Amino acid sequence: MPGLNLIVLSDDAERLRGALVLALTQMALGAQVRLFLQLDAVRLLAPPLSAPRDADHAAHGLPGLAALIEEALDAGVSVIACQSGLALAGLDVSVLDPRITVGGPLSFMQALGADGQLVTI
Repeated sequence: MPGLNLIVLSDDAERLRGALVLALTQMALGAQVRLFLQLDAVRLLAPPLSAPRDADHAAHGLPGLAALIEEALDAGVSVIACQSGLALAGLDVSVLDPRITVGGPLSFMQALGADGQLVTI
């Protein structure tokens, strides 16, 4: 199965939540998944990890953003934080989960592969 490559383009937590659900679904189907948080999207990785609608999701038995990120990392989703985004957000890589790597759009696209699927969110 071709790998799924997701790019989150903004700091809208619900877009990241949707990307994580897609990533976990694709992993369950046996595909490799990479998730690139570009520029402003990196802000969503700043501790403490939370989203404005986490309480709404919890009220319906759904996981919060932090739990989804943890589950994705545990499942083997490759999460990549944009190096420029870290600088723009004033974040140091040391505050991120050590399983999150730092990269840029060039390295992300180079690793896409001929049969990789690319989705922007």
